[in-house]
Amino acid sequence: MLPASNRLRRSDDFRRAVRSGRRAGRRAVVVHLFRRDEAAAEPARVGFVVNKAVGNAVLRNRVHRRLRAVLATRLPDLPAGSLTVVRALPSSASASYDELVADVDGALARLLGSR
Repeated sequence: MLPASNRLRRSDDFRRAVRSGRRAGRRAVVVHLFRRDEAAAEPARVGFVVNKAVGNAVLRNRVHRRLRAVLATRLPDLPAGSLTVVRALPSSASASYDELVADVDGALARLLGSR
């Protein structure tokens, strides 16, 4: 589980990350990263978008839990004060945990420069 201080909650933050941040897509996910230089003292925050195109509620919750677990281990790699939104694509419903890890890592590597 993500600590409360690392969760995106406000729709304005989601909107800012998606509209103003950089984007990297993979087979199962699209990751949006918005770096805020003025908020370097704040922790990195992460949010998730898993819509009905992914599947029924059971599949959406499973994908959400898996993505949350992946990002919880990647928090130290994210820049301080950054806003990250992970959007699950319909193919994420059939992806294994390892495939989700590879997709998230690939997208983050592209957004962060090197990994």
